[in-house]
Amino acid sequence: MEELLNWFTIHQQMIYIVILSIFLGIEVIGRVPSVLHTPLMSGANAIHGVVIIGAIIVMGKAESDNYLALILGFLAVILGTLNVVGGFVVTDRMLEMFKKKK
Repeated sequence: MEELLNWFTIHQQMIYIVILSIFLGIEVIGRVPSVLHTPLMSGANAIHGVVIIGAIIVMGKAESDNYLALILGFLAVILGTLNVVGGFVVTDRMLEMFKKKK
């Protein structure tokens, strides 16, 4: 427990930056108009595609007894894939809203 508190003390500034960036990201994303959603979502899908490739590389280079790297790489692949697929689904639904009705 003491090691954990020591780690938090050492990395306190980085923890504050991450927390503030989360609040800033929520504030910025919450104010994006729906017209800009599709271009922003395609950019996010491209970024997550890079995350998936990086996770595959990490898993490929990890030693077979390094379970932490393998588990984190596997989770990154799964969550990145879900995010990309979900982004395409949401983008498709957004584009359907702008099509003319028959």
